[in-house]
Amino acid sequence: MKKLKYIILFFLMTPICFTSAQVKVAHIEVQKLISEMPEVIAAQKELEKLEKSYTTEMENTYKEFQTKAQTYAADAANQTDITNQARQKELETMQQNIQQYQQTVSQDLQKKQADMMRPLIEKARTAIEEIASEQGFNYVLDSSAGGSVIIANGIDIMSEVKKKLGF
Repeated sequence: MKKLKYIILFFLMTPICFTSAQVKVAHIEVQKLISEMPEVIAAQKELEKLEKSYTTEMENTYKEFQTKAQTYAADAANQTDITNQARQKELETMQQNIQQYQQTVSQDLQKKQADMMRPLIEKARTAIEEIASEQGFNYVLDSSAGGSVIIANGIDIMSEVKKKLGF
């Protein structure tokens, strides 16, 4: 019992010092920031315009294929077997070319999107890092859906980053 008193007195009399650095944490919805950047909106419009152009070209090519197939089918009875076989082969080649073109278009659009977005994403990241540094944040967490934050009760720096980016 006497030992317990001494232990309690020791802790009451001894100053307890906890050295802890204050950690500042902020959050931002990175996906929302990027989707609202004027440069991203302009890039998306440009990509949509390019996609529309490709779609129109593919539709015209497919219509040409259908017209040719209908013409050949209607005229097949009046042609020789050799001519019909040549026409069938021509239609098969056209169909393969259309499929290959669709794949090329899809790959091209994906590459263009990646090439256009990469510098814009880096620009947003740099602005976030600058704001975090200016305001003394140790961590900035992505609070986008599926991001790495479960609760975002910290300071949202969205408006400061938008201001830094000029919108």
